[in-house]
Amino acid sequence: MSNMRNASSTDRSNLRVALMCGTIFFSMVGLAFASVPLYRLFCQVTGYGGTTQRAEQQYSDTILDREITVRFDANTSGGLGWDFAPVQRDVTLKLGETVQIAYKAQNKASYSTSGRATFNVTPELAGAYFNKIECFCFTDTELKPGETLDMPVVFFVDPDIINAPELKNIRTITLSYTFFPLDRDKPQANSAKLGEGEEEHRKVEGNNG
Repeated sequence: MSNMRNASSTDRSNLRVALMCGTIFFSMVGLAFASVPLYRLFCQVTGYGGTTQRAEQQYSDTILDREITVRFDANTSGGLGWDFAPVQRDVTLKLGETVQIAYKAQNKASYSTSGRATFNVTPELAGAYFNKIECFCFTDTELKPGETLDMPVVFFVDPDIINAPELKNIRTITLSYTFFPLDRDKPQANSAKLGEGEEEHRKVEGNNG
């Protein structure tokens, strides 16, 4: 009888351990799936890694009589066949002043392609004070063969930047974009040629039969 009680107690103990391990496992899986959006939210709120802010208002409530220069950088990655560059290399504005600039992109491929832009500013700490009201980076961009597109960016630099000890003497910020291709893009011309080749192959096999 004593052995049976000990065995039952051991089984219950093993069950508790198994349940605890299962709970920990599923919790870790849930955290893994949540980590990416949480990290993005953290970056947006804090400006960590040079992540800029998306402003809901169209302008700053305060404009200071102090100027800052914003430089513009453009890059493409992953074999995206675009010419991508800022229309102007830099602009000088007052802290709190809303300005509009533009980038230009041209699709050099013979088929439609789509891109998604990532962005950051340097120095990275300035990301928390760089507010974008309108930006092509908010949505994906599709360009037809040879199409050229002007893409505006409307922004202001929060005057509160002067209250940050590390940034109070800053005079220049660099805004950088990198366009990446979207996986859904496929050369339709190549697909058509492949289809013609398969049809021709079927005809040859039919004749041989």
